[in-house]
Amino acid sequence: MPVLPGSPPVEVHLKRSARARRFSLRVSRLDGKVTLSIPTRAREAEAMAFLRGQEGWLRQTLSAIPGTAARTVGLGATLPVEGLPLLLAPGSGRGLRVENGQLLVPGDPASAGARVAAWLKVLARDRLASASACYAARVGRSYSALALRDTRSRWGSCSPDGRLMYSWRLILAPPAVLDYVAAHEVAHLVELNHSPAYWRVVTGICPDWRQHRGWLHEHGSTLHRFRFQD
Repeated sequence: MPVLPGSPPVEVHLKRSARARRFSLRVSRLDGKVTLSIPTRAREAEAMAFLRGQEGWLRQTLSAIPGTAARTVGLGATLPVEGLPLLLAPGSGRGLRVENGQLLVPGDPASAGARVAAWLKVLARDRLASASACYAARVGRSYSALALRDTRSRWGSCSPDGRLMYSWRLILAPPAVLDYVAAHEVAHLVELNHSPAYWRVVTGICPDWRQHRGWLHEHGSTLHRFRFQD
């Protein structure tokens, strides 16, 4: 799947169509999914050139989706971490820490956003690796690798060879929501589809998945509004 680099990177779904006579770009107003329709014989390099030419329009359209207006992260801002709002405040020492409803960020205030992003990614990897290992044990399977990305179009994926990918922004959501996404992707280690059999696996390891999927549908876009200057 092609990715348009930038902040954040944007995953683009290529759709080859025998009916298409030219390139066309579509953005879902529901979840921000980006689809680039191309003629059957068109080269991917040509499609990417077209995409780059439309980048300004694309990013403006994505930012206009409700709940996704950019918000710069820095000292004085409030940021959800594992679903709880934390006020970013100056800290001492070398590491970031949570204390009394605050996320204390030491060092140069100008680099606070980048330091918070780095801290969140480490925390996200720890939480997602733990959740993935837990659910993988429940289904009797193992995954081959785990990677974090900053994608707008989906929260996670599982490849046929068992590689799991997650959006690190899941660490901003309540823990149960992060756990649901881990369960959703780990279930693909058993059923690499969305068949009734697949959903039975999900239900077996995460019985209340509908509630957490509903949270993502309603609030997930707000997790993309934060910009970290990294």
